[in-house]
Amino acid sequence: MWKIAVGFALFAGLALFILSKGGDIDMSGEKHGDTTQTEAPAAPAKATSASQ
Repeated sequence: MWKIAVGFALFAGLALFILSKGGDIDMSGEKHGDTTQTEAPAAPAKATSASQ
């Protein structure tokens, strides 16, 4: 039984070490809304004078 506790502690320590070295890691969950867009919105098409 104590081996399981020691194994869990080692695994948790290793996971925390890897996550701390990973840089910008966001652990806050799913994001919703306009703040998650990475691409700029497409520019609207220009109207041509020939179509008028």
